[in-house]
Amino acid sequence: MTHSRRHFLAASAAAGAVTLLPFAARAAAHSGDSFDTNAGPITVHPIEHASFLMETPAGVIYVDPVGDAGLYSDFAKPDLILITHEHGDHYNADTLKALAGDETQIITNPAVYDMLPEELKAKASPLANGESTDFKGLPINVIPAYNITEDRKKFHPEGRDNGYILGFDGFRVYISGDTEDTPEMRELTDISLAFVCMNLPFTMDSNAAASAVAEFKPTYVYPYHYRGKDGGTQDPEEFAKRVGTDVEVKMGGWYEG
Repeated sequence: MTHSRRHFLAASAAAGAVTLLPFAARAAAHSGDSFDTNAGPITVHPIEHASFLMETPAGVIYVDPVGDAGLYSDFAKPDLILITHEHGDHYNADTLKALAGDETQIITNPAVYDMLPEELKAKASPLANGESTDFKGLPINVIPAYNITEDRKKFHPEGRDNGYILGFDGFRVYISGDTEDTPEMRELTDISLAFVCMNLPFTMDSNAAASAVAEFKPTYVYPYHYRGKDGGTQDPEEFAKRVGTDVEVKMGGWYEG
């Protein structure tokens, strides 16, 4: 599968450098970044902003798919769709209708579940903060996603929105959704791969994101969701420099094309 409209940045925090790699060069190896796990390889395909998908041993997993369905045309139909919350850069019912196949399952926070049209609700299950479920043997746990800065709490109030932890055999994946550097994030353990948001005013700046990542120490981390408004865009290269040498920073072409 190829996705020629994209480019990827590859970075190593240990090296302190960022190298631009044309996506076409990556496409020859079926594109994306691949991570070996005890259960089999996981390949990550950034799509745009907060949207990405993963080819995994449990199936193809889409996360917060929005935008034109053509963005996903190079990839297989999702076996599972995860939705973190209701904002338009994370949830769009028309996109979900176009992408979901007959066997697709959807997991979302309760607020979005209540918004789903009936045809999608039939495929969906609500999962609230602190709850867990299982998808084809894959444990899925919900970690709260919320703002802790007083003037940002209106964007993501505590208790409403979801982050997710996917427990592949020996390889745990954390998806932050929209959040700040909450105590729950900082207390994470044994995370192999993390997707961490950073933009203002809606989530957090790169300093807070890097500080949290340096504390919970995933093996790999993708900064994503880093374009904001009115100067709120964060620099992923600066994030990479601040994370430290214990975490390898991966850069996806979220805004290329």
